[in-house]
Amino acid sequence: MQKALLQHIEKIVQLDSEEINILDSCLSVASIKKKELVLEEGQICNMLYFIIKGCMRQYIINDKGIEQTLQFGIENWWITDYLSYHNHIPSHFYIQAVEKSEVIAIEKSTLESILFQIPKLERYFRIVAQKSFGAAQMRIKFLFTMSAEERYHHFNGLHPEFVQRVPQYMLASYLDFSAEFMSKIRASKI
Repeated sequence: MQKALLQHIEKIVQLDSEEINILDSCLSVASIKKKELVLEEGQICNMLYFIIKGCMRQYIINDKGIEQTLQFGIENWWITDYLSYHNHIPSHFYIQAVEKSEVIAIEKSTLESILFQIPKLERYFRIVAQKSFGAAQMRIKFLFTMSAEERYHHFNGLHPEFVQRVPQYMLASYLDFSAEFMSKIRASKI
């Protein structure tokens, strides 16, 4: 099994060797090219992605045709459209590789089989979902309570790796301001 995923799981639950073998038999690694889409709006999301290497993002295209990044994911993070994945409904989102990425992609039916065979993984995936939901709540809070410049400095303090790895227009859209404003902030003109 991929060491990174096992280490991530074992921060929450311990698996015995038989459970590790069951999980390992159900998983495979996929390579995703830079800028490749793994999900488009209107498709049903059947995959949950654990990022081994690289960076991915979830975004929408608004009524003006502008991309608005909602979420990023880097090594040891999960990314998917949870509503589409769990409810088997068309997605409202796009998921794209920002960098060349290696992921473990788990199809919904495979995950259901794994959870049936290894019930303690229910706890792992519940905690992952709770952390993801909590992070989304904090992002909404920051959007409502911080100025654009405060959001940039706060995000840069929490995740400096993103500021270096992610194209500035994507980061600007995630922080809900223009790329031009991002340039001014970075040049300390604001």
